[in-house]
Amino acid sequence: MAEHHNHSHPHPHTNQCGMECYTNTEMIVREDILAKAKELADLISTSNEVQFFQRAERQIANSDHIQTLISSIKKKQKEIVAFQSFENVKMVDKIEKEVDELQDQLDSIPVVSEFKQTQEDINYLLQLVMSVIRDTISEKINVEEGKVAAGSGYGE
Repeated sequence: MAEHHNHSHPHPHTNQCGMECYTNTEMIVREDILAKAKELADLISTSNEVQFFQRAERQIANSDHIQTLISSIKKKQKEIVAFQSFENVKMVDKIEKEVDELQDQLDSIPVVSEFKQTQEDINYLLQLVMSVIRDTISEKINVEEGKVAAGSGYGE
C-alpha cells in the first residue's frame, strides 16, 4: 500500500495555466521507502554522536551555572537592542563586550564546547547521508537515461 501526503501547491488557482490547476497536489510515497527512511533515522538516532549530544544537552539543562550564563547573555542581548533603539553606541559597545566575556566563559566549559562539536558532527553526518542518497539517485538516473551528469537539472 502507498501512503498519501497532501502538499500545498505554491501557486494559487488560476485559469491561465494552460493545463489543469490544483491548489493541492497529492504525492504517493511507497511504504517501503518510508520504512527504510525510518530505519535509517533510527540508526542515526542510536549513533555515538546523537547519544553524546543528548547526554551533553541534559548536563547543560541541569547545570545552574550554565543556565545562569545563558540567561545573562540573553538579558544583555535584549539590553543591546534597547540601547540600539536609543542610538546609544557607547552602551551598546560596553554591553557587547560583556556579552563576549560571558560567551567566552560559556564556551570554556568542556560540556558546552563538546555539545557544540557534537552538533557539528551530527550535521555533517546528516549532510553526508543526504549526499550519498542524492549522488546514488543521480547516478542511477544518468545511467538509465544515458544522460551526462552536468546540466541534468537534478540537485542544481
